[in-house]
Amino acid sequence: MGPQKAAVFMLSLQEAQAGKILQMMDDEEIRSLSSYMATLGTVNASLVEELIKNFSEQLSTSGSLVGTFESTERLLTKVMNPERVQQIMEEIRGPSGRTMWDKLGNVNEAVLANYLKNEYPQTVAVILTKVKPSHAARVLALLPENFAMEVVMRMLRMETVQKDILAHVEKTLRTEFMTNLARSNRADSKGLMAEIFNSFDRSTENRFMAALEERTPDMAQQIKQLMFTFEDLQRLDPSGVQVLLRQVPKEQLMIALKGASEAMKEIFFSNMSERAAKMMRDDMAASGPVRLRDVDEAQSAIVATAKSLADANEIILSSGGDSSDELVY
Repeated sequence: MGPQKAAVFMLSLQEAQAGKILQMMDDEEIRSLSSYMATLGTVNASLVEELIKNFSEQLSTSGSLVGTFESTERLLTKVMNPERVQQIMEEIRGPSGRTMWDKLGNVNEAVLANYLKNEYPQTVAVILTKVKPSHAARVLALLPENFAMEVVMRMLRMETVQKDILAHVEKTLRTEFMTNLARSNRADSKGLMAEIFNSFDRSTENRFMAALEERTPDMAQQIKQLMFTFEDLQRLDPSGVQVLLRQVPKEQLMIALKGASEAMKEIFFSNMSERAAKMMRDDMAASGPVRLRDVDEAQSAIVATAKSLADANEIILSSGGDSSDELVY
C-alpha cells in the first residue's frame, strides 16, 4: 500500500483503531504517514470506496474524507504524549530543517524579527549567532535600530555559550515560537510569496498580481501589504518622502510614528519644516499611549498610499535587494 493510500486508510478508521496501528510504527514512519494525512485534503467518496473496499464495507457509505493538520494532530494526540505530537506536527508543517537552528534559518526574516524584538538582547544575540550570517543580517536590519545595536554589542562580547543556556533557548523557541509559527503557517507562506513578488520586475509583478487579484482579491491584498513594510520607507529619497507627506493625514502619520524606530521618525521629521516637526513631536508626546493595533493600521495605510504613488510614478520604492533600484545623482 502506497503512502497516500495508507493515509486514506488511516483517516477512515476510528481513532482507537488507528491509534493501535500507530503504536506499532516508528517515529520516521509516523512522520511520513502524518505528512500525507495532513496534506491529503478532500478525497472523493468513490475513491475511498475503491481504495479500502477490501478492508471495511462500512467505508462504502461513509462519504468523503477530509485530511487536515487538525484531524491528524487530534488522532496522534490519542496515542502519544503532547511533546511527541508537537514535534511530529512541527516537522510536517514546517519550516523545514533537521535541527532547530536549521528550521530557524528557513523562517522568513520579517516573521523572525517580529518575534525577536520582544526578547532580551542577549537571547537574540545567542539566536543570531546560530543562524547563517546572511539571514542574521536581514533580521538585524528589520529590528528597531537601538535594539539591533544592543544585540550587535552582545554578539561582539559573546564568548562560548554554555550548553544548558543554549538548550533552554532552543526549548523556548520550540515550545513558543515554532508552535505559534506552525499555527500561522499560511501567513508565513504569504510572506514568502511577497518576497517572490518583490523580486519580479515591474511588468512581471503587475501581470502576476492582476491574475491573483482576479482569482482571490483578499489574498492579493495581503501579499501587497507584505511586499513593502513601513520601515522600508527609509529607502525613499527626500523628494519621495515629501510627496508622501503631502498625501498622508497628520493624525495618521502621528499614530504610525508612535510605533516607529527613531531612524524612521527622523526620516519624516527631517523632511518637514522645523516648526511642523516640533509641533508633531509635541503632539505625539501629549497624545499618550496608543494601541499597537492602531499603529499597525496607520502604518499599513501609509504603505498603501506609498504603493499607490509608486504605481503613479510619483515616487520610487526600492525593494532593497536590487542595486538597479538605487538612484544615481
